[in-house]
Amino acid sequence: MARGKIGGVKKSAILLMALGPVLSAKILRHFNEADIEKISLEIANTTKVEVEAVEDVLEEFLLLNQAQRYLLDGGFEYAKTLLEQTLGAQKANEIIKKLKEASQIRPFTFVRKADPKQFINLIAQEHPQTIALILAYLDPEQASKVLSGLPDEQQADIARRIALMDRTSPEVLKLVESVLKEKLSTVVQQDFAAAGGIQALVDILNNADRATEKLILEELEKDDPKLADEIRKRMFIFEDINSLDNSSIQRIIREVDTKDLALALKGSSEEVRERIFRNVSKRAAEMLRDDLEVMGPVRLREVEEAQQRIVAVIRRLDESGEIILARGGDDAIVV
Repeated sequence: MARGKIGGVKKSAILLMALGPVLSAKILRHFNEADIEKISLEIANTTKVEVEAVEDVLEEFLLLNQAQRYLLDGGFEYAKTLLEQTLGAQKANEIIKKLKEASQIRPFTFVRKADPKQFINLIAQEHPQTIALILAYLDPEQASKVLSGLPDEQQADIARRIALMDRTSPEVLKLVESVLKEKLSTVVQQDFAAAGGIQALVDILNNADRATEKLILEELEKDDPKLADEIRKRMFIFEDINSLDNSSIQRIIREVDTKDLALALKGSSEEVRERIFRNVSKRAAEMLRDDLEVMGPVRLREVEEAQQRIVAVIRRLDESGEIILARGGDDAIVV
């Protein structure tokens, strides 16, 4: 069976079946619900796959992965040159075409090798919307360093523009890239891709130092309280409790309502439950377990609301300095 005759959903299903359940489960988390449903249905309806089809899909996956690494190192032309040396011109062109069509490579990949301080100086005088566009396409860690290095009066405005960004036309992307290309003496070509949105900003802020996060959220609170609240909700979720140290967890438990804690644990992972149980007295742990057993079915909305109330307590304790939520950059924790 030739690769060209296999559709995208079926290819994904074959790949996941070949990789096995553990890896497949991790990969599926990165798909949207609609794609997960299609792929799962395809897997469920597939009883047998020819060895040739599996080999074709795995070969294509490995080639695309190799091509993507080449591309990140030096752009499309560099990737094409290396692929031509090993696969020939025709095969190399096919792979590069697929990468472009799938929009697997984000714009501004050439910036990843730029020195953060030099890059800040390079874009500092650009329009805030242009800066926001560039940051939205960078890796969150790199974007947070650049955002933190910009003047204080610019940071909140740029952050807000990132959060409210939807889609950008290929023409605008090419124009901005061409300017940076000239300044950095780098050649990059890129097709259309989507970036920005609240989650893009959340990812950046999660990698930023505490001072930058606080400054941006406070400024956003003045101009757009609903947006600031939505960002806060996404920055620390209930399951992240597992990343906190024991003393912080104990402090949080003392502050939250017992009923809220039981309700929140109803929808949590077993790992989080055990972490909570280990940080309360034996009697309190037994009472919590009893509450969970007799609680019975509850609405998901009620569980999420209880978890959100606890997250609000956690953020308040963090802001007052009573506990510490780990941050990136200069706000790393030393123990």
